[in-house]
This record gives sequence, C-alpha cells and structure tokens, in this order.
Amino acid sequence: MNDKELIELFEKSFPFWAQMSSADRETFIRSSHSVSFKKGTNIHDGNECTGIILIKSGSLRLYLLSEDGKEVTLYRLFPGDICILSASCVLQTITFDVFIDSDEDSECVVVGSCAYEDLSLRLPEAKIFALEVAVSRFSDVMWVMQQILFMSMDKRLAIFLLDETAKNGSDTVKLTHEQIARYMGSAREVISRMLKYFASEGIISSSRSEGIKILDKKRLRELTI
Repeated sequence: MNDKELIELFEKSFPFWAQMSSADRETFIRSSHSVSFKKGTNIHDGNECTGIILIKSGSLRLYLLSEDGKEVTLYRLFPGDICILSASCVLQTITFDVFIDSDEDSECVVVGSCAYEDLSLRLPEAKIFALEVAVSRFSDVMWVMQQILFMSMDKRLAIFLLDETAKNGSDTVKLTHEQIARYMGSAREVISRMLKYFASEGIISSSRSEGIKILDKKRLRELTI
C-alpha cells in the first residue's frame, strides 16, 4: 500500500487527521504497514500492544479466553471498522486480556501503537477518538453478556441467525456448528441440538454443503420476543 492510499484511508478513518501537523502525519505513515492475515491466525493474545488495526477486507473476532480454554466472543469487526483494543498501551484503563483472531482471510493496516500513543499525548482529539471507539463497542459487549446471563439458548440462537442473515443479505448462514458455538460462547453439541430442533419445526434446513437456510423467518423472529 503506497503513501497516497494510506493518506486516503487515514483521512476516511481518523476524524482528527486534518488537525495533525505534517510531521505527525509523516510519523503516522512511517509507523503503519499493510498486513495480510490468513483465516484462523491469532493476531493479538492480550499480552502485547499490537497497534491500531484498520480492517480493509475480511473480518476479525475479539474474544475472551478462560483458563480452561472456553471462549466468549465479544464482537466481530468488518471492512471499515477500527480495532482499538489491540493497542492496550493507548487505553491503559483496559486491564483485561482480549484475544483477536482473523475470522477469514483479511487485509488490514496496522498503525504503530507508539506513534498513536505519542500523538494522543499531544492531540486530545486522538485520545478522545480512541475512547469513543472503545465506548461504542462497550454496548456490544454488554449485549453479549446480557444474552449469556439472561436469555434462553433458543432465543439467543434465533437472534444470532437473524443477525447473520441481515449482515450477509442472504437467508443462508454459511457457518459450521463449531463456528456458531464459538461465536455464542456455547458448546457445539448444544448448538447442533438446537438447530436440529429448529429444523424439526420447519424453521430452518441445515446441511454441510449448503449451510443453514432460514425457511420461516416469521417464526424465527417470534422466538426472539
């Protein structure tokens, strides 16, 4: 990615770009690099300050990992999104470990954490932007916690399937039972059993080759109430 393309991306992604000095812009560009991540690659294991990640294509998944290896997906990021939690040194009030994987083959731009941290000390708008991005994702995290703590599995799964179809613009969800379980913080056996029930009720059809097809969206929506 050349400097011109980086500048265009930064102008679109960072609202404070116009307020940066030419020296800061040059530092930002020198501290940034394009990275390709293969599907399943661990990008951030919570122990290092990876930097600010801008997603150009593909998707990333942020999750918590328990001592016994259980994962709870917090949210996913898609093209045009910015990952701030990968730069824990910029947001020093973040004291928990967040893990980040590439959910599919992804193209990203990583802005060096030192460059961003240094800028945020001198330009309040950069610090405020980082906080605003983090806070905007906090509601996503609270929604996940609410589902896990207070919702039945059939309701959670119905919400998940509807969200996926809305996101993809298709009535077919091409995810494995294992992937859905990982996203929902559940066990594959539980997801498979619930999908089998949905299929027996004529709400969905499911096959390895075609994925999960929504047959009765009205009834699926009724499950979310």
